[in-house]
Amino acid sequence: MIEQIKPSIVVVATYAKTRSPVYAIRGAGFVVGNGNLIATNAHVIPNSLNSEIDETLMVIVPTSRQGPQQRAAKIVVTDPAHDLALLRIEGTPLPAMVLHSGGPIREGQSVAFTGFPIGNVLGLSPVTHRGIVSAITQVAIPSATAHQLNSKVIKRLKSGSFEVYQLDGTAYPGNSGGPLYEMEKGEVIGIINMVFVKGTKESALTHPSGISFAIPVRYLQELIGDLR
Repeated sequence: MIEQIKPSIVVVATYAKTRSPVYAIRGAGFVVGNGNLIATNAHVIPNSLNSEIDETLMVIVPTSRQGPQQRAAKIVVTDPAHDLALLRIEGTPLPAMVLHSGGPIREGQSVAFTGFPIGNVLGLSPVTHRGIVSAITQVAIPSATAHQLNSKVIKRLKSGSFEVYQLDGTAYPGNSGGPLYEMEKGEVIGIINMVFVKGTKESALTHPSGISFAIPVRYLQELIGDLR
């Protein structure tokens, strides 16, 4: 399954020729649709690029037969409410992952996720973790008392809550935007998210708790449908 998945996993980074290192890894992504679309988290995409150093948005394909490839990327559409984004890359289409469209996801279901934990500290080799869906929970849970609410929680409560998958596997910032997939067929059931969700649900924690979350794939399917 890992060998089947790896060619579809990419690095989302910015590139500047005069910078050292030239790549600033921001997260992971995976190929969907026609092979030229990359799904990732919206927060992985920089708010702006530094024109003074000619910084560009780039997708790195680490497992190609010719060695790591870099592909120029452009933002196609974003969904800030669910922290999702679609990028379009140039060149030969890459193998796309299949998005789950079958029955409901259940607690206790075996899953895996592949990405680049801790960014370029561990290099550009995709790393896979496995676990289970430990809970299906709301992205925002009101604090016990009003004074415990912070701006992120208030914003989420106002914009509307939605269900996310809580995982028992530990993901890291470099996993953000990577796929969460079920173990039988490798179909994507969610998108790993380590900032948007945790900033709301675990705002009271000052250190990583080891709990990871993923955005359900149905929101990505809706985004792709809107694009079409």
